[in-house]
Amino acid sequence: MCYRNRNAFKRCYRTCNGGQMIFENIKGLVKTSLVDFPGKIAAVLFVGGCNFRCPYCYNTELVLTPLQLPTLTQERLTRFFCSRKEWLDGVVISGGEPTIYPDLPALLGWIKEFGYAVKLDTNGSNPDMLQALIDGGLVDYVALDIKAPLSSERYQVFSQGCDGVEKIRTAVEILMSSGVSYEFRTTVVPGLVSREDVLQIAQELKGAQRYYLQQFRPEPNLVDPSFCSIKPYPLEFLYELRREISPYFKVCRVRA
Repeated sequence: MCYRNRNAFKRCYRTCNGGQMIFENIKGLVKTSLVDFPGKIAAVLFVGGCNFRCPYCYNTELVLTPLQLPTLTQERLTRFFCSRKEWLDGVVISGGEPTIYPDLPALLGWIKEFGYAVKLDTNGSNPDMLQALIDGGLVDYVALDIKAPLSSERYQVFSQGCDGVEKIRTAVEILMSSGVSYEFRTTVVPGLVSREDVLQIAQELKGAQRYYLQQFRPEPNLVDPSFCSIKPYPLEFLYELRREISPYFKVCRVRA
């Protein structure tokens, strides 16, 4: 291990027993991604546990049974980050929902000691944590999922422990005034998100840097198995929506 990263380890981790991390909820690693961090080659770390129960979520084990998944140790991640410095530009922290853990800033600070840019994927339910990460210079890019119109009570379909939609609105306001690069994104699920919903969301997010419409994927193991048989909207429908709402955003695209 290089001297600089050994010092980073000492600053960010407790005395370890068998290489166990202070942040004990990293349950998955994608070593290389070209699509998760715009403009960067990145690794993706997956955090177990979530305070939402989105029925169409495909990270079912991370959400429902995270304690049954093995945890990546500090030792393994240190070796990985040191070995990839010539190949990777950034690290994405996804989930699950990373912001439910109070020790998230220590993890991001440690990752930054390796010289990597950090992207956070979040549902926006912890605006205080989001603000702390931005104030601490610990995130370079944030992707915030917008599940439904922010004026809608339908967030109750998704949230488990989120106090209504007010926290989501606050997180949106934080990002739009932060100076940090960000995107909002909505998975357009038939039966949950309609054309009218997308038009309303676009009005509520007007002026945002980036907004993405994501096509729903009916994969085999979703949080709610009944969604596995739902047929996605045709891509033509999403592209037509994009044409309608693109004037509201600097960047507006479809992710299939």
